[in-house]
Parts: sequence; C-alpha cells; structure tokens
Amino acid sequence: MAEPSIGDRTERRAHDRADDRAAVDDEVVRFTSELIRIDTTNRGGGDCRERPAAEYVAERLAEAGLEPAVLESAPGRANVVARVAGSDPSAPALLVHGHLDVVPADPSQWRVHPFSGEVRDGMVWGRGAIDMKNANAMVLSVVRAWARAGRRPRRDIVLAFTADEEDSAAYGADWLVREHAGLFDGCTEGISESGAYTYHARTTGGDPVRIYPVGAGERGTAWLRLTARGTAGHGSKTDPGAVNAVSELAAAVTRIADHRWPVRLTPTTRAALTEIGAAVGVKVDLEAPGFDPQFDVDAVLERLGPAAALVRSTVRNSTNPTVLDAGYKVNVIPESAGAGVDGRMLPGAEEEFTAALDELTGPRVDWEFAHRSAPLTAPVETPTFAAMRAALLAHDPGAHVVPVCLSGGTDAKQFAELGITGYGFSPLRLPPSLDYGALFHGVDERVPVDALRFGTRVLDAFLSAVD
Repeated sequence: MAEPSIGDRTERRAHDRADDRAAVDDEVVRFTSELIRIDTTNRGGGDCRERPAAEYVAERLAEAGLEPAVLESAPGRANVVARVAGSDPSAPALLVHGHLDVVPADPSQWRVHPFSGEVRDGMVWGRGAIDMKNANAMVLSVVRAWARAGRRPRRDIVLAFTADEEDSAAYGADWLVREHAGLFDGCTEGISESGAYTYHARTTGGDPVRIYPVGAGERGTAWLRLTARGTAGHGSKTDPGAVNAVSELAAAVTRIADHRWPVRLTPTTRAALTEIGAAVGVKVDLEAPGFDPQFDVDAVLERLGPAAALVRSTVRNSTNPTVLDAGYKVNVIPESAGAGVDGRMLPGAEEEFTAALDELTGPRVDWEFAHRSAPLTAPVETPTFAAMRAALLAHDPGAHVVPVCLSGGTDAKQFAELGITGYGFSPLRLPPSLDYGALFHGVDERVPVDALRFGTRVLDAFLSAVD
C-alpha cells in the first residue's frame, strides 16, 4: 500500500484539528452547564459543600490522564490540585487556579433557575456562569485537548480548583497554602479570574473600541467590625450624661461613608491610565517632566468616558458600610451597637488606612479587622504579560490589552504567600449588550457560548506559548 502523500497528511492533520476544535467547543459549554447544576452555594461561616464539584472536576482530569488530588479541609469542603508536566523541567511552573464555590442566588428573582445550567439564546445561564465555573470549564477543556493531541506546555502547569473563595478562603486556598504548599513547588506566577474580558468603550471621536483589562494587582481586603458601647436604659428616659451606643455608631459610620480618601496611584494604575487613554484617544502622560503628582485624577477619569470604570475604584482606598446591628426592642436603649464595613486598601496605603480609621471612628467606637488580606501588585513589563497580550490580540486583532488593578480580591492573595505573582486572566469575548460587571453576584448571571469558545482558544494559546 502506498504511503499517504504530503497533501493527504496535511489534509488529515487539518481534519483532526477541526475535529478536536469541535470537541473543545462542545466540552466547554457542557462542562460549564454541568458545573452550574452542582449547587456549591457558599453562605459564609463554613456553610458550603464543594465536594460534588471537586469530584466532577477530578473525574474530568483523570479522563485526561492526570492524577488529581481531592483534598478536604473539612467535611464537604474539597479542593482539587493536579500538575500537567511541561516539556522543559528547568522552566518555572505556572499556577492556574479557580474557585468552585458560588454566592447565593434567589430563584424567584431569576428568569432561568440559577442552578439549571440551561443553554438559551446562545447563553449558558446560572450562578457561576461568570464567577467562575465558566473559567474552570475552559481550563478543563484545554488540558483535555492537550491530552488527546499528545501536546505539552513548556512550563509545568499546576491546576488548583479551590473551595471557599467567596468567603474567607479558610477552607480553600488559605488551607492549601498552609497544609499543602509542596503541591505548588516551582510556581512563580499564576492566573485566575477577573481579567481579559471585552470592555466596550468609545474614542473621543465616538468610534467603538474594545479593551481587554488584565488584572495586574489587587486592592487588599479589609473587612471591619465596629463596636460602640454605651449606657443601657429605657427608651423614654433622657439622661444628659448617658452615651447612646446607636447614635455613636451611626455618627462613626456616617463619617466613614463620607470620607474622601486621597488619590494613591500604584504603578499598575499609572500604566492603566496611560494605556486606556491611548486606546480612547486621550493623552495621559504621567511620566512627563514636571508632572504634578497631585494632579486632578477625577478630571482625567471624566475625559476617559465609560472606560474610566476600569480604574475609578482603584485610585483610592475605600470604605463602604454594609452591615448594621443594634438593639432588640424599640423602647430599650442597647448597651452596644455594631457595624460591618467593607474596606479595601491599595498597595502601599495600608498604614494610611489604619490611621484614618482610628480618626474616623473616634474615641467611643472600637474597630478591628474581621478579615484582612494584603494588597498585591504584579509587574506588567514581563514575558508573561506580553504572552497574555499576544494571545488576546491574535484572536481579537485591533483590540487593546491594558493592565488594571482589581478593586476586589481573589485567591491570588493566598497564593502570593508562596511567592506566586498573580494575574487576572480568564479570557472572554463579550458583546456590547452584556454588562459583565453587573453579572458578578447579580441576577440572571449568564455567559455567551461564543465567549466560552473564544476563551478556550486564547487560554490554549497563552498556556502553550508562555515562557
């Protein structure tokens, strides 16, 4: 029998690639849907069960020839870690991590049941479709495609699917870092959620522009507990010398809410302002001779138009009161009152944050950190960031890839304790009609099928090429 010609072999390889592309396209949608159907609602305080999702992920990885470890930090609180061996043992390993838990969802408020994973109108619907079972599905699809094709990345890829990110990470990444640090040996960088999605803006001339913000830093988490103590008594009494805990707390909460934090520009946010400005046609030269470090950043944000939303929350620290807890009966003055405040701290501004809270709370209100994690910053002039940029632009030419500091936090904070530099990179190409930010923890969370397929292509390109 004659050997196949070069043309025949080329045609066969093209056919195989098309078949595998179709398999990846099918798997990423199916895996997203099936993961959503596994209810991993995290209500906080330890009330969550990720184990069924962890077993699902482990089964998909085992089918690809990997040896995943399912690690429970407490009954039902499971994590999965696996390593994909790279072709160059001397290269540093790369961590790819995503959380398995989701925030609560009230089915009565949704058009589609939040745990149905229904595919409708070109979208996969349900809690976790954006945050972040979609990204977990993309990772699973890509590594399974590698296994089918016999491909290997250059660097070892450590996969971590974690519990408890939507609370304190105590049962997830924090526990893994403390109890199983050896699983991450060799990892110098990592990627996870909240970056590389399409943000639609317009130039100053009105032309549409596509921006892909990649996370290169995070504000630190500072969840605060405020406590005011006063004189208990009957609600009808008037005592000039008494201290009313509720009014003292209310005054402190108002001062905190009204506080105008000073501008603090991190290297990442400086780069973001410059590059977003270039994308929309606004010159922002923060390195110019004679640059005034006290410049009016709010005026610059105004000129950036809608794209300013990518950086507005990260030019300052912030404190938002979120919880009030006082009293038990209208005619009883309580002896104490409490409040919760969601605070966020920029890199380098932590001392400023604590000093301001001491002043804002005043002498009659105590405060403490209920949960605290450090802010992060990641360099952008690196081969890794360049590879992320190149992978996105290869699949969406004409777009703009910019670094941003994330206003919130991710498990990257925990993995940073192992010296792992974290980036937000979960690629999605989204239509202008879809408000990505509103879908996080929102009603009718959903992700376009086409966005998932785009994400697998970009993720594959990045993980295959990154040095």
